[in-house]
Amino acid sequence: MKGYFISTEASLFDFDTIYSFLSESYWAKGIPSETLKKAIENSLCFAVFAESDRSTIQHPPKQIGFARMVTDKATFAYLADVFILEAYRGKGLSKFLMENIVSHPDLQGLRRIMLATKDAHTLYTKYGFEPLEQVDRIMQIWNPSVYSDLN
Repeated sequence: MKGYFISTEASLFDFDTIYSFLSESYWAKGIPSETLKKAIENSLCFAVFAESDRSTIQHPPKQIGFARMVTDKATFAYLADVFILEAYRGKGLSKFLMENIVSHPDLQGLRRIMLATKDAHTLYTKYGFEPLEQVDRIMQIWNPSVYSDLN
């Protein structure tokens, strides 16, 4: 996408941008920075960057989005922590991000990819996600206050 690029190269990630957004999100509010660092280190992550001209960038590019795939790269993956900064929404960047994720070589041939979303069903259905058919087979341990319990 003209003016933007996506990278899985961790050395480019702007942790402060990621942490600033996620620690205020409805799904990870209050996440400790060390917990987020560990999650990123142990996941396949995708960062969205704005660029002016990649050949002349003197400083690291500006990170404007992120997604994290928790996966064994063989059978299963869970998509988490997806965001595009508000100032960059409405430009098709979430679709650009999802296209990069679903076409990534390490995510091909998986038996199951899951995610949870409160409000982005329309986006994800475009990439093959659908509601669970046999919900009674899926179980969870759910602790929504885990980060506030740590403080």
